Amino acid sequence: MMQLSDRKQVPQLELHGIRKTYGAVVANDAIDLAVEPGEIHAVLGENGAGKSTLMKIIYGVTQPSAGEMRWCGERVEVASPRQARSLGIGMVFQHFALFETLTVVQNVALALPGRPDLDDLASRIDAVSRRYGLPTDPRRLVHALSVGERQRVEIIRCLLQNPRLLIMDEPTSVLTPQAVKKLFETLRQLAAEGCSILYISHKLDEIQALCHTATVLRNGRVTGRCRPQEETPGSMARLMIGKDLPVCQRVPSAATGEVRLQVNALTQPARDPFGVDLKDICLDVRAGEIVGVAGVSGNGQQELLWALSGETPISAAEPVRICGVAAGRFGAAERRRLGLGFVPEERLGRGAVPQMSLASNALLTAHGRGLVRHGLVRAAAVREFAERCIAGYKVKCSGADAPAQSLSGGNLQKFIVGREIMQAPRLLVVAQPTWGVDVGAAAFIRQTLIDLRDAGTAVLVISEELDELFEVCDRLAVIAGGRLSPAVPARDLSVEKIGVWMSGLWPGAPAAAPGGAPNVARVAAFDHAAADEEVPHVAQA
Repeated sequence: MMQLSDRKQVPQLELHGIRKTYGAVVANDAIDLAVEPGEIHAVLGENGAGKSTLMKIIYGVTQPSAGEMRWCGERVEVASPRQARSLGIGMVFQHFALFETLTVVQNVALALPGRPDLDDLASRIDAVSRRYGLPTDPRRLVHALSVGERQRVEIIRCLLQNPRLLIMDEPTSVLTPQAVKKLFETLRQLAAEGCSILYISHKLDEIQALCHTATVLRNGRVTGRCRPQEETPGSMARLMIGKDLPVCQRVPSAATGEVRLQVNALTQPARDPFGVDLKDICLDVRAGEIVGVAGVSGNGQQELLWALSGETPISAAEPVRICGVAAGRFGAAERRRLGLGFVPEERLGRGAVPQMSLASNALLTAHGRGLVRHGLVRAAAVREFAERCIAGYKVKCSGADAPAQSLSGGNLQKFIVGREIMQAPRLLVVAQPTWGVDVGAAAFIRQTLIDLRDAGTAVLVISEELDELFEVCDRLAVIAGGRLSPAVPARDLSVEKIGVWMSGLWPGAPAAAPGGAPNVARVAAFDHAAADEEVPHVAQA
C-alpha cells in the first residue's frame, strides 16, 4: 500500500472546527480531522470522550452545533443517514440500528437504494457472510439473535452498500478471533481499493495491527495524533487517559464455599425456531470463585442466560438451584429474592430502558434494597442510590436524571454493573461485562468482579473475550452447539485448547449427530473455505 506521506489526493473527508453541545454539555469541541482515500484512521478515547457523537455527525444522525464538513474537497451538510449513504458513507453502530421484529434480509434491504428482491438479497447476504467468515442466516428474526450475531448483521449490511468511507464503531467487540481476522483482511482489501475507514475500538492491539493513523480525543477535544504502528498499547493508553493502564490485581481463590448456582442436566428446547437447544447442561459455581463460559456467539449462550435469569422459566424446578433452592420454575423476580444479580449482554432494552432516567433504571432491579416502602417509591432514596452508583463506578453523565440512552455504551455498562453489585448479590451472572468499554473502564470492571469474588460472592461470567476470561476466572467451561464442557481450572487451559473445545471437541464430548454440528463448526468451515479463495470486492457478492 502507498505510504501516507506519498499521497497527494484531496482528503476523502475533512472536518473543521466541529462542535456539538447538548445544553451545557459539550460533546465535541473544535475538532479537526482529515481522512485520506485508502486510509484506515483510528479515533481513540475513553468512554464519553466524544467519539460516537462525532461519528454520528459524519453519518447524519446528529447535526453539529458549529463547524464544517468537506467531502472530496466540497463542503457538504449531511442532514440524514440516507444522504450520507448516497454520498458513499456507511456506518456500523456500536448500539445496533436494527428493527427487532424484522428479519436479517429485511433489515439489510432498508439500508439499500430502491426495492431489492429479497430472495436475491438473501443469496448475496449468505455469500458475503461465507466469504468474510461472518455466518448469518438471512431469514432469522433479529430479536432472536445474540449480540454477536447482530454485530455480524451490522457489518454485512454496511459492506453490501459498497461504501467510499466506512465508519466502524466497536465492530469487533463481540466477534470471535477467527471473525476478527477475516474482518481485518476485508478492511485491508477495501482500503487497498481506495475506501477510507474510520475505526473506533478500545482494543489497542487491534488499532496497532490495523490502522495507519490515529486521532486521540479527551473530553471532546483532540489531544493528540499518532501512527499506531510506531506506538505500543501502553503509550496509546497514556495518550487516551493521561496515565498508565491500570492492572487487575488477582490471586487464585484460596478457598471456596457453598454451591450458589447448580445446573444439573438442564435440557431446554429453544423458544425461537432458529435458536439453539440446550442439551444436558451441568455446571456449579461456588461462593468465592469466578467461573467463565467461553464460546462463539450463537451456540446457546443466550438460551443459557435466559434459563438462569428466569426470563425463560423451565418446566422442572430441580435443573436450576440458586443458593440451595430449586428455582427452575421461578421467574426473574423470585430468583433475585434468592440473591441473584444479573447483567444481560444487551445494555439498552434488557439492561436498561433507554428513555428512562438512571434513577428509574436503578429502581427497576434494586427496589428490594429499601427503595420502596409499603408499596410507595422513596424518591430520595432512589436518587441517592443512583448517585452513589454514578460516583462509585465513575459513570460520566449529567446526573441521576440523565436518560440511559444519553450515556456512552461504556458508561452505561459501568452503571448497570454497579447497580447490580451495590445490591450485594450472593450470585452474580454477567454477560459480556466489558463489551464496548474503554481500556481503563474495562480494567475497573474486571477488578470489581475480582473484588466481589474475594468478598465471597459466586460469579458466573459469559464472555467472548478470551483474554478477559483468563484474566478474571478461576475455572473455565466452553459452550458449543448447546452443550457445555466441564469447567476446569483456568491455569490448566490455553487459548489453543479453548479454540479446539469451541468446536465441541472436549474430552468426553458426545459425537454430533449428522447435520447437528455446533454452530462453531460451521464458522470453522466458513473460515477454511474463505482461506482457500482470494477475497474479491464486496460489490461482486
